Amino acid sequence: MDLEKTSMDLNKEEECIIGEGNFSIKTVDDIARVLMTSASEIKVGVAMNDAGMRITRVSGNDEELKQKSAEKAHEIGAGHAFIILIKGAFPVNILNDLMNVHGVCTIHAASANDMKILLAETDQGKSIIGVVDGQDSTGIEDEDTVKERRKTLKNIGYHLG
Repeated sequence: MDLEKTSMDLNKEEECIIGEGNFSIKTVDDIARVLMTSASEIKVGVAMNDAGMRITRVSGNDEELKQKSAEKAHEIGAGHAFIILIKGAFPVNILNDLMNVHGVCTIHAASANDMKILLAETDQGKSIIGVVDGQDSTGIEDEDTVKERRKTLKNIGYHLG
């Protein structure tokens, strides 16, 4: 088995969800449809590798995101892997809907951070074995950082009360 990694570099306004599923001939469209109805302003590009046909399938409502997700999914090459790129929504607002899509099996990451995708390759093919998302923790928040975090959440519409 060989191990390799590839980078998922995001633009400032992009969010990325990386996962695996099955029945890609249908699931790629199901994912796009569910996400496009989850948030009114969402722009979506979904690409999913079809393990049987050995082709990357693409769906969504934004040509740039579709192209970028397709190129990354094709580069990864792992059967049944999917890359979702979104603008205009946060993953936290759509993950429950995504996880309820019948063909979705695993979500490896959902983030606006640049990521490293870890791959294993055997004689049968490749698989995503994990995703490194963001940077290492450098400490534990104190009262001041808790206040700042909650202020930020309030400013973007999430209020604890």
